[in-house]
Amino acid sequence: MFAGIDEVDWTSMEHAYGPAGDVPAMLRGLASADPAEREAALDGMYGAVHHQGDVYACTLASIPFLFELVVDPGIQDRGSIVELLTSIGGIDLDEDDEDEIGEDEFEGAANYAMAATAVTAGAGVFFELMADEDPGVRLNAPLALAALHGHPDRVLALLRERLPIEPDEEVRLALVEAAGRVALRHRALAGQAAAWLSRLAGEGFPAGLRLAALAQLARCAPDALPGDVVRVVTGLLRQLRSVPARRSGTAPAVDAQTGAAASAEAVAAVDAYPDAAGEPPAEERVAPVARVGQLRALSGEEAPVPTAPWTADLLRTLHIGLDDRVAERTALLTDQLRSPDHRQRIDALRMCSGLIRTWRGSYEELVRLVGEQLATPEPRLAEAASHVLEELFGLAAPAADALAARVAADPGAWVRDWPSGPPALGSAVKALARLGDARAVPALAAALERPEVPHDVGFAIGFLGAAAAPLAELLRRRLGEVPLDERVHDRAGPLLTGLAALRADEALGEVLRVLRGAPEFRGEWLRTEALRALGSFGPAARGALPELRALLRSPGATSATETAKALWAVEGDADAVLPVLIEGLRAERVHELRSAVNALGGLGVRAMVVAPRLRALLGHDEQWLRVDAAVALWDVSGRAHESVPVLLADWEKNHHVRIRVAEGLARMGAAGAGSDAARVLRAELTSVRRHNAMDGVFGSHDTYEDEKLLALCRQALLRDTGKGPTT
Repeated sequence: MFAGIDEVDWTSMEHAYGPAGDVPAMLRGLASADPAEREAALDGMYGAVHHQGDVYACTLASIPFLFELVVDPGIQDRGSIVELLTSIGGIDLDEDDEDEIGEDEFEGAANYAMAATAVTAGAGVFFELMADEDPGVRLNAPLALAALHGHPDRVLALLRERLPIEPDEEVRLALVEAAGRVALRHRALAGQAAAWLSRLAGEGFPAGLRLAALAQLARCAPDALPGDVVRVVTGLLRQLRSVPARRSGTAPAVDAQTGAAASAEAVAAVDAYPDAAGEPPAEERVAPVARVGQLRALSGEEAPVPTAPWTADLLRTLHIGLDDRVAERTALLTDQLRSPDHRQRIDALRMCSGLIRTWRGSYEELVRLVGEQLATPEPRLAEAASHVLEELFGLAAPAADALAARVAADPGAWVRDWPSGPPALGSAVKALARLGDARAVPALAAALERPEVPHDVGFAIGFLGAAAAPLAELLRRRLGEVPLDERVHDRAGPLLTGLAALRADEALGEVLRVLRGAPEFRGEWLRTEALRALGSFGPAARGALPELRALLRSPGATSATETAKALWAVEGDADAVLPVLIEGLRAERVHELRSAVNALGGLGVRAMVVAPRLRALLGHDEQWLRVDAAVALWDVSGRAHESVPVLLADWEKNHHVRIRVAEGLARMGAAGAGSDAARVLRAELTSVRRHNAMDGVFGSHDTYEDEKLLALCRQALLRDTGKGPTT
């Protein structure tokens, strides 16, 4: 084994962490008799040689030796090596990808192509591994064939041949998954694969196999799913939650070998019918159904137990395949959340989060059930439910009472302390506060009394609004106690945010103390937060006017634009701030330009003189600046005809700017019947997918931002008809 490995010039190659001279040791480690050494070697291959899916020259050089390992029956854990080879060779570059490759990416793309060619050339060995004695090898071989072999018709035929004789349940599920992958990669075979999967999903076959077949149908042929797919799946889940259990006085339970034989008999019946034959006659379907029923009769009553670990994977695959069929996915998750199996409910909670974050729909009943999980004695389940509700903001309303009960019952979870970083509010407290529910106030008051205030307490107060008014005095006192040292930003920041949200002008003196005493370290950030608090106080902060005017005359002390905004909010003197904001339009950094533009828009018609400069920014390369300039131009001129085309063009270019665009359109009242703006807004409201949903990428505020966009779209349309708000 490993003939020629020392003749390869490994040291001339590199992997993710430097020279590849250690690759031979990793390859030899994969052949070790020591499980720990094999695991370390595999981690090294994924971590360095195939780092995050990358293919290097040393990755290519490893391929022949990896094939040597997988065909040697004396090597243990060969299934993991099959999986590694599948990953190395399974990267596809379609024509669109090739068109986007830059010069600096050419070498990497070439490596991917060579890896795919090399692994595909040796993929024939996976046919032989389908009957290997090692179940781990048999588990990964069908997926390797589906991803790599150049004759998918042969692969699909072998999958069908193998299924009736495969004794291992998880391997049978892998065979079904491989059929789905073949159908997805080779659409010409999709009909043939779907016909086979449809029959496997029918009555008379083991529940796990049926669920696997339904999951793959959802991925590759969703139109072939049964019309009552939710009822079928929920029934299968109930079967999977029960196992044959012996009753006193009954015959012993059927052993595993007999059970496997029964499954094989049922599965073999599928292939008695050609692909085009459709459903077999009823009388011919009796045998497998009767056989399974006899086995259950022998084994007595079924007792509920946790479902098999692979059930969650099948359900996730099913949900991914169902995609935008929100009503069916919601109904399925509703049933999963009522399962007696805690693990299945935890998995359902994770899937709830993904569903609601990606798709718009009616989730009241589902959210109420998520709330019910908060009362469970299983801590992992309650914690998972809290995290789901935390990200729902206003959509968590059906669970408000459950959240309030959870918060009241568990004061120890009001604040989470972390080994590194500042403390944070607990998920249940945060979720309740984001609903604007006053029942969160006692928890926030307790958090404010801690030696170190949670970093996010100010934002929670912002969602509570007037309901948090009783906290104003406590915020003021804590701000007055903050030492003006190098940590003042971390300590005072959350308090200033909370005071600004409450417009608590009684804290004027404490805010001015921070403004005057901000240290050099992060001082500008702290002064900016203090200025925003003063601005929120409005005319009630007139006592700060001398300080604000002095700052305005001291360039470099802090952001002139932020100072001007605060002065305008407190005094309302446009003449005092307009020159400073106009000067801000000369800034080189985009974020400073945007700040000045938005501040000028806040002056309204008093800043009419800057309309030509704002108009010039409508052609700027930076999209966010264009949008801000378009909105500000309307603010100062009152004419929408110049701004609306810019806003609508950028709406189409980048979904991230849509909230800002909708805010502008709502203020302008530019969505008249039949207008381009009305068409765009109505199209957004009829879309099922959330505007910011991206595969594999998400943020904690995604649902909140999308619901905000929908509200703004409705507001803009209602304003134009005179049926809604005008501000």
